[in-house]
Amino acid sequence: MDKTAKNNTKDYYVVDLAHVVKVVWQRIWIVAIVSILVAGIGFSIAAFAITPTYASSILLYVNNSSFNVGDLGFSISSSELTAAQSLAKTYTVLLKNRTTLERLVNATGVSYDWEDLYDMIASDPVNETEVIRVTVTCEDPYEAQLIANGIAKVLPQRVAEIVEGASMEVVDSAIPVTEKVAPSISTYTAVGFIIGALLSVVVLVITALMDNTVHDEEYVIQTYEYPILAKIPDLMDSGTRKYGYYYRRGSYSSNANANTNTK
Repeated sequence: MDKTAKNNTKDYYVVDLAHVVKVVWQRIWIVAIVSILVAGIGFSIAAFAITPTYASSILLYVNNSSFNVGDLGFSISSSELTAAQSLAKTYTVLLKNRTTLERLVNATGVSYDWEDLYDMIASDPVNETEVIRVTVTCEDPYEAQLIANGIAKVLPQRVAEIVEGASMEVVDSAIPVTEKVAPSISTYTAVGFIIGALLSVVVLVITALMDNTVHDEEYVIQTYEYPILAKIPDLMDSGTRKYGYYYRRGSYSSNANANTNTK
């Protein structure tokens, strides 16, 4: 082989997007089946494998015109929303410290320790006001209610001990909510469906890209710029005009004599 022929056979990679799309479309049923199967796995995990959790909340109103914490003094009015947010953050710190949570364990008689309660309790101001929502999330809706109402009793006492002149009032007490907050079956199912679809499409695309089979003469002409010398009919498929192509790196081999005589 001369140098020109060697240069023509230089290695390079061409991605035929039309071929890739065609392969994926022809096997779209595989994508559908895999997506449904993975969605079913996601549904099963959410419905049976993960313990559901429930939440119960209380609303507390912070009532304070001025108070001192150590050497720091604050002045709070209903119009000072920024200060109200700071006050809510201060009370959140007082709520989620070890001493307050240990008192909460003793007051409610629950089987959790203070570290467990720390992860179960969340608080935030309501619409940048002086009202604080405290939410308890656990595996039993009635325990969530018990702990939340226990906070309504323990936290005001704890705040009064530390923050001079501060008081808290219960705006809304907790009730048991039997509708679970997690896991979301619809979310797990949708995520499973999307993951299944993506994985199956990726596998099909990789399969198409690694397929070095010559499928038609246009592919040979566009990819290698070699002329087609002959077409070999597919004798195994009688009654159709299908042709096979044989390509060997650097050269073509063909058999132009495809006629058979039968008696």
